[in-house]
Amino acid sequence: MPEGFGKKLVVAISSRALFDLSESHKVFENDGLEAYSRYQIEHEDVLLEPGEAFPMVEKLLRINSLLEGEPRVEVILLSRNSADTGLRIFNSIHHYGLKISRAAFTGGESPYRYIAPFNSHLFLSTDAEDVRHALEHGVAAATLLTSNKAYKNKNELRFAFDGDAVLFSDEAEQVFKTRGLDAFTESEIAAAKKPLGGGPFKSFLSALHSIQKEFSDGSCPIRTALVTARSAPAHERVIRTLRAWEIRIDESIFLGGLPKGEFLKAYGADVFFDDQQAHCDSARGHVATGHVPHGIANQ
Repeated sequence: MPEGFGKKLVVAISSRALFDLSESHKVFENDGLEAYSRYQIEHEDVLLEPGEAFPMVEKLLRINSLLEGEPRVEVILLSRNSADTGLRIFNSIHHYGLKISRAAFTGGESPYRYIAPFNSHLFLSTDAEDVRHALEHGVAAATLLTSNKAYKNKNELRFAFDGDAVLFSDEAEQVFKTRGLDAFTESEIAAAKKPLGGGPFKSFLSALHSIQKEFSDGSCPIRTALVTARSAPAHERVIRTLRAWEIRIDESIFLGGLPKGEFLKAYGADVFFDDQQAHCDSARGHVATGHVPHGIANQ
């Protein structure tokens, strides 16, 4: 890793994911860049309301206070704003006490090219094009969808992941999409002892697991869940894959095609990642949801 990052978990986040910039974005869409810049400068002392990813970022940064030594989590701000118009964003960061010190303001251009130099494990944005660019360059990334749901769990950070095309490659999903459920089931039974390839979120899950191992049993502030449409007997390959990766998932929910929303609500996910838009639409009514535009379902 680059000097200064060590073994940190690094999360890059767009300003519109961290804060609610919907009002100023309307100015940009209706009146253009110059009007937007003027609006942001005129309102730079007006604090921004938290955005979709704010609770997750707050909890991530809180982990640093729970472990001794160097901070283990860093959040990087990536913004299409200029540094001048971005002053309002940093004023809000300071107000909420978020320890975010590194940022890239790209003056209207896509910030995805700075994700790799910052050595980010995860990129969250409301811009689907930037997310696709990040995924193409091998970084876990998701487009955050508006949910407007309150967060009840103030201490524990709960991630939920779909399996195929998110944690795992989409090799099995390709069989399902092209040949149907029976062929998928038959293929997964035959390959039950062969680990699946890693998907775009494997490295992020691994980084989370590394932090989890630094806490004693019962004291870890991070919890993970696999929430998948798979069911028995296609579950075995998933379990054996995670075992081969030496990664622990705290909860595994095999739904056999049931809608995921209510289960994610019961789990209390801070954010859920899925590659299929229909599953995201089911989830976003209950929890913050990130669409991962990867794999055969997004071709």
